[in-house]
Amino acid sequence: MATRRLIAGLAISLALAGPLQADPPTTAILGTPPQPGWSLLSTQQKIILAPLAGDWDQMENIRRKKWLGIAERFPKMTGDEQARVQERMREWASLTPAQRAKVRDSYKEFNQLDTEKKLAVKKKWEAYSNLSEEEKIRVRQVKPSTLAQPAISSTTEASTATVAGPAPMATPPSSDTAKP
Repeated sequence: MATRRLIAGLAISLALAGPLQADPPTTAILGTPPQPGWSLLSTQQKIILAPLAGDWDQMENIRRKKWLGIAERFPKMTGDEQARVQERMREWASLTPAQRAKVRDSYKEFNQLDTEKKLAVKKKWEAYSNLSEEEKIRVRQVKPSTLAQPAISSTTEASTATVAGPAPMATPPSSDTAKP
């Protein structure tokens, strides 16, 4: 009888201890209610979010919510803004999950920079954006240690030497553009 009680006590304590060791869900997951699947979106939402159709049903709810927010603001955007958002969606849809994670991390790091450093990154991005495609390819191939060397033979090389590598999106991150 004592053995039975001991075994029962162990079983109960193991059953109660099991959930304590499990990783708790993140607050982002807890705080985001379920979002509609692709088949439940309105026709307008499907048209706006078309580049994401293939990935939609596998997305986390928080990501769907962010994209739905963008789709809601989309009709109020100018034609240029709409074209830019659609292009970014196509670029995003073409990225692998690992590339997307890297972009998210870069965006988080960028948002944690102070204003002065953000401005410096934006200036470097503008300088990079103004380069020809050949120069951009050359800059991507240059190792970071090479960029720090002072010996530069032409003004074009001088402009590329101050440029950080390319960002994965067509424009630098800004606080007004949501990153899902």
